[in-house]
Amino acid sequence: MSRLSKGDSGLKSTRESRREGRWFYFFISPWLIGFIAFALIPVLASLYYSFTEYDIIHTPEFIGFGNYNELFHDDLFWNSIKVTLKYTFISVPLTLILSLFFAILINQKIPFRGFLRTAMYFPSMISGVAMALLWFWVFNPQAGLFNYFLSWFGIDTINWFLDEKYAMWALIIMSFWGMGGGMLIFLAGLQGVPQSLLEAAKLDGAGRLRTFWNVTLPLISPVFLFQLIIGLIDSFQVFTQAYTITQGGPNYSTWFYVFNIYINAFKNFRYGYASAMSWILLLAVMAITFVIMKMSNRYVYYEGGRER
Repeated sequence: MSRLSKGDSGLKSTRESRREGRWFYFFISPWLIGFIAFALIPVLASLYYSFTEYDIIHTPEFIGFGNYNELFHDDLFWNSIKVTLKYTFISVPLTLILSLFFAILINQKIPFRGFLRTAMYFPSMISGVAMALLWFWVFNPQAGLFNYFLSWFGIDTINWFLDEKYAMWALIIMSFWGMGGGMLIFLAGLQGVPQSLLEAAKLDGAGRLRTFWNVTLPLISPVFLFQLIIGLIDSFQVFTQAYTITQGGPNYSTWFYVFNIYINAFKNFRYGYASAMSWILLLAVMAITFVIMKMSNRYVYYEGGRER
């Protein structure tokens, strides 16, 4: 009887697990259908189109690696890479440093700390187009606040978006507007640092700078790594500012990579060519992320041990 009861209980448990599995797939089916229809299939279709000459009207014509070969001989393609990398190498480090600085600042016991946190995060909630139009007014050469501020120091009026020397710098300054999200993530990391370690460092005679460098920074290094990867990926996808304000100019100085994809796909109607560009971007992001993750084993501290 005991053997029979054990067998019955095991069979019952198996039936229940199968039933739970069916309900599980039933409840995630809306997401699963949406993912397959609106993400997986388009991605796979773009991979196929990257090997074709396709203008959405005529049937795709398979040309092998023709699009990829043309890309590497396209001056605008290389210019868009140069512009995007310039933006990345300047904007991402500065945004990380400023986000961390303000996170440290509002992590102190200062008046109106809750209000300051909200005020710092609020700008990142504004949509990209609204933000771009706002900054277009701020950088206006006639009535813009930025030129008015510079005039206090005797600096002449600058045509920010019409001068190729300054257009990129204007977009980099605009990128600081959305650092509130990163600041909150750094703030969460700072608040996760054990107070016992900070007090121990203080008892050992370590100053604030040494304590931050040897205790706080290693403990928030996983947060720093996360912010770095997300920042790099976002910087490779800059589009709204270039499309809304500069249209890639002046003189292609803000011709970002994703803006180049948009122009080829929706203005030149070269969907195969744009798909090839998209897949190069995907592979580049994957490769850079892989390299950063491999290098992080030397610099990122995990409480449970190093990640493999």
